[in-house]
Amino acid sequence: MFQNNPLLKQLKKNLHKTTPRVEGIVKSTERGFGFLEIDSQNSYFIPPKNMKKVMHGDKVLALLKMEKDREIVEPEKLIEPVLKRFVGKIEKKDDKLFILPDYPFLKDLIIICYPKKNCTNSFQTGDWAIANLVQHKLNGNTIFCAELIEEIVKHNDPLTPWWVTLSRHKLEKKEPLIEQKDFLLKDNFKRKDLTHLDFITIDNLNTKDIDDALFIQKTKNGDFCLTVAIADPTSYIEIGSKLDIIASKRAFTNYLPGFNIPMLPRELSENICSLIPNERRPVLACSIKIKKDGNISNTVDFFLAWIISKEKLSYDDVSNWIENKGLWKPSKKSIENQILLLYQLCLSRIQWRKLNAVLFKDSLEYRFQFSETGIVKNIVVEKRRIAHKIIEESMIIANIVAANFLSKNLGFGIYNIHSGFDSINAENAVSFLKNYHLKFTAKEIMTLKGFCNLRRVLNVLSNSYIDSRIRRYQSFGDFSTTPSPHFALGFSEYATWTSPIRKYSDMINHRLLKSIIKKEKSIKPNEEIKLKISEQKRKNRIAERDISDWLYTLLLQKKEYQNKTFSAEIIDVSRSGIRAKITENGANVFIPALFLHPVREELMLNQEIGQVFINGNLHFKVSDLIQIVLCEIRLKTRSIIAKPAY
Repeated sequence: MFQNNPLLKQLKKNLHKTTPRVEGIVKSTERGFGFLEIDSQNSYFIPPKNMKKVMHGDKVLALLKMEKDREIVEPEKLIEPVLKRFVGKIEKKDDKLFILPDYPFLKDLIIICYPKKNCTNSFQTGDWAIANLVQHKLNGNTIFCAELIEEIVKHNDPLTPWWVTLSRHKLEKKEPLIEQKDFLLKDNFKRKDLTHLDFITIDNLNTKDIDDALFIQKTKNGDFCLTVAIADPTSYIEIGSKLDIIASKRAFTNYLPGFNIPMLPRELSENICSLIPNERRPVLACSIKIKKDGNISNTVDFFLAWIISKEKLSYDDVSNWIENKGLWKPSKKSIENQILLLYQLCLSRIQWRKLNAVLFKDSLEYRFQFSETGIVKNIVVEKRRIAHKIIEESMIIANIVAANFLSKNLGFGIYNIHSGFDSINAENAVSFLKNYHLKFTAKEIMTLKGFCNLRRVLNVLSNSYIDSRIRRYQSFGDFSTTPSPHFALGFSEYATWTSPIRKYSDMINHRLLKSIIKKEKSIKPNEEIKLKISEQKRKNRIAERDISDWLYTLLLQKKEYQNKTFSAEIIDVSRSGIRAKITENGANVFIPALFLHPVREELMLNQEIGQVFINGNLHFKVSDLIQIVLCEIRLKTRSIIAKPAY
């Protein structure tokens, strides 16, 4: 009789208005309860019974209540589910299908699921699939329910880490499929014939997509004349064509452990456009004069040309020859002369940048080795050697002059930028440096000149801890359609064009450089393409990291790594423990606070300064090398737990 009573309806409405509600993100714990994080400072307890209605990461509106003298929340309304489209592992029980989402904190959440009508694959336990969440408990349902929409990979396939990760991030798994009849040279502009010159390429031994070749001469007064020839895919790919649209969406060749997924069809990137030795190839080239002290002159010429690379050299062979190691030597005197001149140019540029810009620190690279069936066998550590630096310095020169050329003639392009410090972080950096008697002002280090000076001082100081803290305050690199400084490199402007078969941004700059050469109308890139390129770069990096983490857990669970002591560098400190990188193989490990000291009240982990104190005394800091042993390999979360070896 009271069901439609207007007074009762009004009372309920008033009660709803007066009951306090909060909005936040659900955070679960391994013990069944959770918290609703309102912001970085405030959170409310969610009892286990209320956690059964939500998932870790859900954005919800919740009722704020008092229970046993404690504030708790009861999730009431789903604002945004953490799961929409997701990847997971199939479990089959009694002819019913379930899926376990492949996400931290959700791996024990079993969701009942049904194949989509047109999804005819026969799913079995251990298979991986893509699903859509179609039913959530907070929406008045008794179960979570998902719809299976696509099979990713079958159980125990050795390529599971790659296919699952690429599916999660919505990244392509194969090269673009385009009919080869479209691979015709569409640019009939007259080109200089440089096929008689001794251009050489230096790459990894197995590199197939060769995009740069070099030829160098020395003038009578000791200056250098460097000609950089770059592969020219834009002469085969018209703006707005099907392949151009595909390349713009992919944005990059995706380099993953073990193999790559090219931005362009392999027939183009590894054959037709690749600067293969002894093959005539169209290029976009630039002739640059560099003074003997390493300073780049204003004498620069961009033009289209034909070249024939005379030899494909490897980084290791060239480095060994320069360092008088091994038996390899150049095939003829002219190639030997090219290597020696490029080496001299490299040394002069390194010295110039040491005094005027920013030098890179030598870093290690870790490369996985695989069996023929795709099983990870080992990890090889590779250092940046002198041949890497020769190519690096040559490409830096080419990109500096391209940026200047675009700015002078157009005022736009795709520029690589880095803004150094913002005003707040500049103040924080200056305050931190004072502790080490390094006197700078915020105004000073926010200028390109001041930033470069700071980096040079830190390079001389060679203190890894100070260096790591200052880098935390620095901004991230980005792209811009207008000229802007690149503080991290130390240049007033920088625009890459040397990898057009691997980067769409370089293809854009190629077309702009060509428009200047041909005196044609130039179209400024829009902000949308810049944002797409940035986002794709971010996704590729995350995918590479996720696959690497997966492979590390597969490798390090082997018996030979149990009870082995590793040297590791501390790379981060958080409230719950420290993260470190094993120097032998590059694996990231987590050391929980409990393993650092058994009495939690006596332990303080300061994330801001990257230090760990026990009873007020400093015991660990970022950049320290410590000895560790592995104590748990968590395949489900692809994480490695370690403890100090003492």
